[in-house]
Amino acid sequence: MSSNLPESPFPAPSWSEGLVATYLNNPEPGPRAGEWLLSAALLCATIVSTSYAGLFYRVGLDFFTAFRVFALRPGLILQGLPYSIPLVSILLAHEFGHFLACRYYGMRCTPPYFLPVPVTILGTFGAFIKIKSHFLHKRALFDIGIAGPLAGFIFTLPTLWIGISLSTLVPKGAFGAGQPMFGEPLIFRLLGAVILGYSPDRHELVAHPMAMAAWVGLLATSLNLLPIWQLDGGHIAYAILGRSLQKRVSVFCVAALFLMSFIEWPPSVSLLFAATLLLAIGARLRFFHPPTLMEDEKLGPGRLILASMALLILILSFTPVPVAFS
Repeated sequence: MSSNLPESPFPAPSWSEGLVATYLNNPEPGPRAGEWLLSAALLCATIVSTSYAGLFYRVGLDFFTAFRVFALRPGLILQGLPYSIPLVSILLAHEFGHFLACRYYGMRCTPPYFLPVPVTILGTFGAFIKIKSHFLHKRALFDIGIAGPLAGFIFTLPTLWIGISLSTLVPKGAFGAGQPMFGEPLIFRLLGAVILGYSPDRHELVAHPMAMAAWVGLLATSLNLLPIWQLDGGHIAYAILGRSLQKRVSVFCVAALFLMSFIEWPPSVSLLFAATLLLAIGARLRFFHPPTLMEDEKLGPGRLILASMALLILILSFTPVPVAFS
C-alpha cells in the first residue's frame, strides 16, 4: 500500500486541562424536544415502510402490488409486522447503544433517526444518530463506536434463532430462475444447521420474516463494523491503530468491497453502492478519520478483548454477495 495519500484536512489535535475539565464536569444537554418529535415521526414512518416490505416475505407481494391490495384491505399491512417489528427493534437497539454511550460521556447527539424507504424489499436504509461534540479521548471514541454493534447483535441473535426455527427447508433447486437469492452469513448457516439440519448442498432455506429481519440486522451490523473512516468499525480501528494506520486500513477495505462486488455477474449492486458511497465520504475527508482531543491515550486490555469480539461478529455477520438472482 502506497504511503502517498493526501495530508489530513484536520488540524493537529490540541487540548488543555481547562478544556478537558469542561468536557468532564459540564456534560452537554440532551436532545431538544423537536429532535425527539422528528425521531418519533421517522420511527413511525419506518414501521409502516418496513411493514409494507414485510409483505414481500410474508405473502410474496412486491411494494406496488401490496399498495393496490392495501387500498382495498388496509388490515393486510399487519401481515408485515413479523418482519418490521423485529427489524426496527434491532436497529433501535443499535442506535440507542450509541446514544446511551454518548450521554454517558456527556456528549451532545441527536436521538436515533430512521430512514424509511418503502419501495425496497428492505423497507429502510437503517438509522443513525448525529454526534455534535468532539471526542475527548480514544476511550470515548471506542466505547461509542462499539456500543451500537454490540447492542444490535444482542437483539439480533434471539430474533435469528426464532426466525430460523419458524423457517422451512425445500430441496435444492426448488426455486425457478429469476428469484432473488439472499447470501447467507456464517452465523445464519451455522444456526440453520443446528436448528433445522440445513445443508446448502441439499436444501434451500425458505426464511420466515423474522429470519429476514435478523438477516437485515446482520447486514447492517457487518457493514457498520468495517474499519472504514467514520463507520463504527472505523471508530474502533482509529482508537486502536491510530490515524495513519487506520487510514490505510480504510482504503484497503473500500478497495476490497469494490472487488467483492464483482465476485458474481452481474455485480452485487448493494456492495457496489456501499463501496461507492464510502469512497465518496473518504474523498471528502481526504481518507482520514477526525482526531480526538487526546490522541496519545492507549486502550487497556479489556477494550482490546471487546475489539476482538467485534471482529468475530463482523466475520460471523458478513456476506460477500448479499443478494443474487437464480
